[in-house]
Formats: sequence, C-alpha cells, structure tokens
Amino acid sequence: MAAPSPLPLDPIEEAHRQWTAHGWGPVADGMAAVTSVMRAHQIMMARVEEVLRPYGLTFARYELLTLLTFTRSGALPMAKASARLQVHPTSVTNAVDRLEKAGLVRRVPHPTDRRTTLVEITDEGRSIAVDATHTLNDAVFANPGLTGQGQRALVDILTELRRNAGDFE
Repeated sequence: MAAPSPLPLDPIEEAHRQWTAHGWGPVADGMAAVTSVMRAHQIMMARVEEVLRPYGLTFARYELLTLLTFTRSGALPMAKASARLQVHPTSVTNAVDRLEKAGLVRRVPHPTDRRTTLVEITDEGRSIAVDATHTLNDAVFANPGLTGQGQRALVDILTELRRNAGDFE
C-alpha cells in the first residue's frame, strides 16, 4: 500500500490557526497536541498493521502473543493478560478466540484454581510471534520516523501524559 501524497500544508497547523481565529486561542495548543497524537497514532498503526498483515495478525493479537512469549510458562490467566495489556477482558476474549481458531493459542484450565482459565501460546504461535517481532523491529521500530533523541523526548512526553492521566503511579 503506497503512502498518500503529502498535503501542501499541515492541516493541524491550519486547524490551530482556525481555532485561534474563532476565539479559542487559549485551547488551540491543546487541540493541536491531541490531534497530533491521534494522527501520529494512525500513521504508526498503519505501518504496524501492514507489517503484521502477512502473519494474519492485528496489533492486539500480536501484543497478546508477545506477552505470552515473555512469561516463563507461556501461559497467563486471561484476567491477568487483560490487566497487563490494559484492555477490557472482552477484548482479550475476542483476541484469544481468533488466535485459538488460528492454532496460535489454546485455553487450558488453571492447575490450582478451577475458576480461572489460562491462555497458553502454542509452538506455532511462539514461532509467529518471534518472526513478526523481527519484522517489526526491522521495518518499524528501527526507524519510527524520529531520531534517537526525538524518540526519547517523545517517550518522556507521553510518559508524563500517561502518568497524569492515571495510567500508572
């Protein structure tokens, strides 16, 4: 999929100008910040999804598989996966349903808690997660569109935003 042609002007800068012209100057920077983050998210997600498409994965499913590869046993309670990924349990259930159908994970009973179901990565799931990670590292993470210094600055700014929003302590 080819990238769209660049616009002749920055639409967020133009929106900022319009906000100011319409008397909303005191919040124009906030609007531009929120809109810029949302647009950056779209750009980054498009790049990531393009890389993951050949693996039959969405980013949500990739995140779950990768999380499972980081565990000692390759399995986690579904509720714990939901908490670690910071998504609603229904989203984890949907991802598990799709991954299970593809043979990449399986549901297994918890060995000591009958009320808990574990999601466990299969050998095929682990292999796909590792391959997809190598491809993402090469195609996206090695060059996210910012210099190393810019990457660190962005992470610091977004960490402040996330902390202030109560994302973590």
